[in-house]
Amino acid sequence: MTDTDEKRDLFAIADLAKEFDISTRAIRFYETKGLLKPERVGSTRVFRRRDRARLILILRGKRLGFSLRDISEYLSLYDADSTRTAQVRMLVDKVDERLTQLEAQMTDLRTTIAELTEIRGLARERLSQAPKEG
Repeated sequence: MTDTDEKRDLFAIADLAKEFDISTRAIRFYETKGLLKPERVGSTRVFRRRDRARLILILRGKRLGFSLRDISEYLSLYDADSTRTAQVRMLVDKVDERLTQLEAQMTDLRTTIAELTEIRGLARERLSQAPKEG
């Protein structure tokens, strides 16, 4: 992105799709869910910097594993609370929940990896003791 792009106020859906390497369909989906609210000029969607910033938050939230409901709540708090206190409080709670989930998944993955490693070792040992085919 160039300095000129950062100073722009209006973006077409194709501009945002290209910038964030997502489909225009994804952007329209976020619009139908009420996460983005572009203006219309005739039948053309016109996104403002605010929409672009919201899209950045949506994509970050999805990448971190948050649900669209969580993201929607977060964005609505941004609009409702000028102090951002409720938004930050909710963010801390959701991040804590997500970290707990990921830590549990990591424990499960470590257990699964250890079991698979053991099974592989036993299977290889058995193969090494088996009579050769041929």
